[in-house]
Amino acid sequence: MCSSADHAPAGTTSTADPDRDRDRDSDRDSDRDGPPGLPSADGVDAVGGVLGGRPAGGPAPAPEARTAAGATGSPGGRVRIDHLVTSGVFSLDGGRWHVDNNVWLVGDDEECILLDAPHDANAILAAVGDRHLTAILCTHAHDDHVDAALRVAAATGAPIWLHPADRELWDRTHPNRAPDLEIDPGQRFTVGDGTDAVTLTALHTPGHTWGSVSFHAPALNTVFTGDTLFQGGPGATGRSFSDFPTIIDSITAQLLDLPPETVVRTGHGSSTTIGREAPARQVWIDRGH
Repeated sequence: MCSSADHAPAGTTSTADPDRDRDRDSDRDSDRDGPPGLPSADGVDAVGGVLGGRPAGGPAPAPEARTAAGATGSPGGRVRIDHLVTSGVFSLDGGRWHVDNNVWLVGDDEECILLDAPHDANAILAAVGDRHLTAILCTHAHDDHVDAALRVAAATGAPIWLHPADRELWDRTHPNRAPDLEIDPGQRFTVGDGTDAVTLTALHTPGHTWGSVSFHAPALNTVFTGDTLFQGGPGATGRSFSDFPTIIDSITAQLLDLPPETVVRTGHGSSTTIGREAPARQVWIDRGH
């Protein structure tokens, strides 16, 4: 069964850490041409390994989601990770880009949890199949991560979870429908039964957006980082609702102390590991993104 720390059966816990105050009006990074979380137009890959964005007037992506690198983990009834890629448009601060998004499902043959709902509800629902979708966890509220959330929720009855600091971003995409529940730092979401159950712990990792959340699943040797940490460095912080020093603090405090073999499954592009990324922290600071 799936449970969460709040609004859930007994036996799960929540540990909320107070958010640090930040000057959210400061924009300490240059406004690069590329969209947040994607390579910049000056040729410097601001996040490393992320599938490139295309201006929204350019060649259109394939209309259907592409399935990538199928299921990982154990077969049968044990909890596994399923992965697909969907394509669509990301928009912010007056810009629009074609992007490819990773979609992650964590579950067994009976139930699953969805991390982000980008672009293509039909493709996501096909990946869920006849399983019970117990939660839609939003890593953040940029429109390319939540634009299919309402359709998936309507089709499955699954509640949508979002950190409250990203509510303003959410309302830009879905002004007439609030998320169902708020994610608290330290909150735990469990999927599967008995000894095969797996828990995902919410880690508040602001910087790419104020309400960005990563989800650590130690039993799967995995952390889902959304657009906070990619292969090659932090997610972009050059536009609204973001801040570079904050994302560095988040990655340092919440992610880089995880076991080095932890697989980092990202919101766009290729996966990496904590051990591969951690040594480059000073390089990111020196380059400023």
